[in-house]
Amino acid sequence: MARRIIIDTDPGIDDAIAILLALASPELEVLGLVAVAGNRPLATTERNARALCALAGRHELAVYAGCDRPIRRPPFMAVRVHGDSGLGRLELPPPPTPLRPGHGVDFLIDAIRAAPTRTLTLCPLGPLTNIATALDKAPDIAGRIAEIVLMGGASRPFGNVTPVAEFNIHVDPDAAAIVFNSGIPITMAPLDVTLPLRTTPRRLALIRALGNRSGAAVAELLRPVAPARTPMRLHDPCVIAYLVMPELFRGRVVNVAIETESELTIGMSVIDWRGVSGRAPNARVLEKVDVDGFYALLTERLANLP
Repeated sequence: MARRIIIDTDPGIDDAIAILLALASPELEVLGLVAVAGNRPLATTERNARALCALAGRHELAVYAGCDRPIRRPPFMAVRVHGDSGLGRLELPPPPTPLRPGHGVDFLIDAIRAAPTRTLTLCPLGPLTNIATALDKAPDIAGRIAEIVLMGGASRPFGNVTPVAEFNIHVDPDAAAIVFNSGIPITMAPLDVTLPLRTTPRRLALIRALGNRSGAAVAELLRPVAPARTPMRLHDPCVIAYLVMPELFRGRVVNVAIETESELTIGMSVIDWRGVSGRAPNARVLEKVDVDGFYALLTERLANLP
């Protein structure tokens, strides 16, 4: 039986690939997507989510717009990484399917309440604003969610926005703190496990050789940008790969706390690897990934798409 998921996302180059991987994987049943402001403004992320569903031939999928800013901080975006469109140099036609009416947070609440208890998994690929807002508005849903599998954080001071903070957590640390304090089972894919997932010319060639439009789109998303030609790293697709093939990963159950006050370390994910704080474990934190196995899975599944 396919695992039922909702994707919460701010596409985003790596978000886009994660969405396509999910839609290409029969182990997962995607019930809908909720966009959030993060890599780009909400109007851009919801458009990209709809355009990616169209690319995958999934016009029927519900896409909702969620929160347009963090809970109590100004927006912070990643234009340098993802470009003005959010999808780098990839150009997709205007999505034919309109945005669903209603707020994405209400969709999350209604979907969780409608599903049998602990049968629905949430997959945040961006800031946790939508999920934290849903938990604040409807606290009863916390006990109904099977698991939250998210990309975010850095388990050793190793940030990509500040020396200690990763983008998704840094953008809305208050939302992240709410989620990690919710008691919901959490699996976290931090930068430590995602940074080794570098593209190479051979990996790009295998994806491009699939010959379908989705493979061509992913190859374009991952093409290094001159003059730096820095290899792309697939952060967000780890969420989907973990759900589809957890044996590719290794992790430990530990306590994760989010720094929300210190100006120097705000957004830091403080991970108690040795149990010195006495705080109860609240998340499985992934530490290692089979890089070749990950790219083999991605390439194999993209072949399932148009």
